[in-house]
Amino acid sequence: MHVKELFDLTGKTAIVTGGGRGLGEQIAEGFAEAGANVVLCSRKKENCEEVSEKLKKLGVETLALQCDITNPEEVNAVIQQTVEKFGKIDILVNNSGATWGAPAEDMPLEAFQKVLNVNVFGTFLMSQAAGKVMLEQEYGKIINIASVAGLKGSNPDVMDAIGYNASKGGVISFTRDLAVKWGPRGIYVNAIAPGFFPTKMSKVLIEKSGDKFLQGTPLRKFGSDTDLKGVALFLACAASDFITGETIVVDGGSIAN
Repeated sequence: MHVKELFDLTGKTAIVTGGGRGLGEQIAEGFAEAGANVVLCSRKKENCEEVSEKLKKLGVETLALQCDITNPEEVNAVIQQTVEKFGKIDILVNNSGATWGAPAEDMPLEAFQKVLNVNVFGTFLMSQAAGKVMLEQEYGKIINIASVAGLKGSNPDVMDAIGYNASKGGVISFTRDLAVKWGPRGIYVNAIAPGFFPTKMSKVLIEKSGDKFLQGTPLRKFGSDTDLKGVALFLACAASDFITGETIVVDGGSIAN
């Protein structure tokens, strides 16, 4: 297979949760540029609709749907509407996420539960629902957006969000286990662990501790609006057909420091 074919998504169908802004929008754009039809979903449908209109200009078909990924009925509706329009689901990106900052000793139980509910339970629900379609097809690629926070502890002076760290560690473990369980049936499951990217979720942290982040990052920069495109495309296309259960770190080298 020619290298251009290895990275071609023409005719594929991808679902990207949290696709209306930030990292999800970046990934969705990369998929569309590679030829995939893209379904964007998040709690704020209007954000997805704006991105959808931009992607259509790239010559692909899109859907913009409202979805709270912790709500099984809404999750199943997204899967159903995707199959009705496109007939299949080739790629799922579990990107929607939540966080809550507070010292561990003061973290409200409901806040901890909310973060795990979105980041872990939501990832499970979407994977299960889309996975049922993929298992029938005997093919599919699931990409979970984790975080370097799930691979190490965080200095509380810089980032004090134990629920977020715990949840992303859970996503990484979930990725490995699901890859083992579904690999023999044609499903690939991998994760991406981004470092700090300027997004709405990270805005306050970067404003407060941006210099400290950069000091701990060998490349001395934050992630850009293109730095996840290539990695996500790689895991979604044929170029990664002998890789599953892995977590690729995209953090400017911070975890190596």
